[in-house]
Parts: sequence; C-alpha cells; structure tokens
Amino acid sequence: MGDVGMVLKTVILIVCMAFFPVMQASGHSGEKGMALLENNAIRDNAGRIVCVERPFTRIISLYSAHTENLFDLGLDDEVIGVSRIDASMERAKGIKTFSAQNSPERFIAARPDLVIVRPMLDNGYPRLMEQLSGFGIQVVSLQPGNVEEMMTYWLILGRLSGREGEAGEMVARFEKGIAEAGAIAQGIDMKKTVYFEAIHIRFKTFSPGSMPLFALEYAGGINAAEDARPSRGTNIADFGMERLLARGEEIDVYLAQTGHMNQPSVAAIKNVPGYSAIRAVREGNIYIVDEAIVSRPTLRLLEGIEAIRKILYEQ
Repeated sequence: MGDVGMVLKTVILIVCMAFFPVMQASGHSGEKGMALLENNAIRDNAGRIVCVERPFTRIISLYSAHTENLFDLGLDDEVIGVSRIDASMERAKGIKTFSAQNSPERFIAARPDLVIVRPMLDNGYPRLMEQLSGFGIQVVSLQPGNVEEMMTYWLILGRLSGREGEAGEMVARFEKGIAEAGAIAQGIDMKKTVYFEAIHIRFKTFSPGSMPLFALEYAGGINAAEDARPSRGTNIADFGMERLLARGEEIDVYLAQTGHMNQPSVAAIKNVPGYSAIRAVREGNIYIVDEAIVSRPTLRLLEGIEAIRKILYEQ
C-alpha cells in the first residue's frame, strides 16, 4: 500500500475510533450485523466498523452477489478481482480471479484497497483475513439474511464505493417492482400451495423470512412448509420426508432451486421413493428455478418473482 497509504489508513482509524469508542483493537465493534452508521461509516456482519473517508477504488469481490451488485452500481475498472465462479459473468471476463485458498501474496500483489467476502469465508479463513488486514487491506464481510437487510446491504456497497446515489436508485427500483408484484398477487383468487426445495438429498426447504420464500409470496404462492425452522441460523430449514409426505395432497406445485448447493432434476424428484404421495409430483407439476434469481441478494430477485408467478399461473 506504500508508507503514505499506511499513514492515511492509521489517521482514518484514529478518527473512526474517536467516533466509535466501542471499537476494539481488532477493528471489530461490540455489535454484529451489517448497518449504516453515522459519520460515513458502516458495520459489517462480523462487527468491523469502517469509516469511509473516500471511496474504495480497487476492489476484490469473493461472492457472486457482491460482484453483480457492484456492476449494477456502475463500477467497472474499480473491480479488479472476482471469484472463480464469477469469471463466467460477461462483465467479469478478463478480470483476475481469486480464492480464499490463495496465498495472501497473490492478493497483495494486486494492490486492492478492499476485499469483500461473506461470513462463510470470513469465518472459514480467519488467518487470511488477518493477514490482509495486517497489510493495510480493508476486509468487509457482508451477507443479508432477508429482504430488508438486502436493501441496507446495497446502501452499504454504495457507501463503500462512492455510489450511494446509484444504491438508492437500486432500492427504489426494487421497492417499485415488489409493489407491482404484490398488486398482481393480491388479485389471484385461487392461490397455489408450493413446497420449495432448498437441498434435495436432505429434504430441506427454506426458513421463514428467506429471500426464496419472499419471492414465492410475492409471486402469489402459499408456502406448504411455513412451520419449518432454520437450520443453524441459516435460511435453510429442516423439514424431513415424513412431514413432507404427510402434506402431499395439499401441495399443488413442487418447486426446487438449482445451483451450487442443489442440482436436482425433474426426473430425480419424481423418482424419489414415496414421493407419489405428493400430488404435485403425481400430476407432473415439478419445476426447477435458478438459485441466482431467488436466493441471491441482487435486483434479479424481481426476475425470480416473475419466473415463479409464471410457473404457478401461466403453465
């Protein structure tokens, strides 16, 4: 980062500590959970407080949602690194790829001023995060757990990158989209009951408040597993085959997400022993939806709502 950069970072940290006395030597506050704070500061999921003295301009993103949202904010040259998964994005082509399994030297050589991760990587690779911070690289861990947090998350990305106006426009566009979707959903007289699969082989669905179930609600669907409870504080919920089959006759549509966590097929779902007790399966009302439009905290959640509505009511 250079001597001048390190001195500037130290000065900013001292000023930040004056405003936020609860911050500890590690750079973490006593509270966790992302938030916009006063004095142009933010708090990430791990409790780090960052005073944004000036926008970060050399950003490495290690989560697809971060990458997509940064692009939606209008960033281009500022995104200097992405995850290997993101390399398939059209706008990410040619951008250097990084992994939490890389050495800190690979990151340092790219001269980033900000590395954005999500809690899974932050918790899984604490040594790397400490090393990057030690070299003056700001690490921020973000992942919203619900739609309300998602909009705060966009505003945080906007503050970090100097694109707060664009972030506000994203929020406004989303709010307009869900208002329109909600109006359509209210006009549906005979709403369909849906079992929304999260992980096929473990009979897991989504927990109340999760983004996929938000998309289902605004598409006009009724969650068949509304009493499912979160598994280890995630948006995934244990449900079990016994409860699923017990409600089989109530289920109009069997919906499953596909992505890195879950890669089912209609045939695989149809051939599960005992699934003939599920009316949707017997009648062939099994559909697959891309997790990128129902589970990621991006504007494409609006696409997910529309895709589910078409599955439910236009097939």
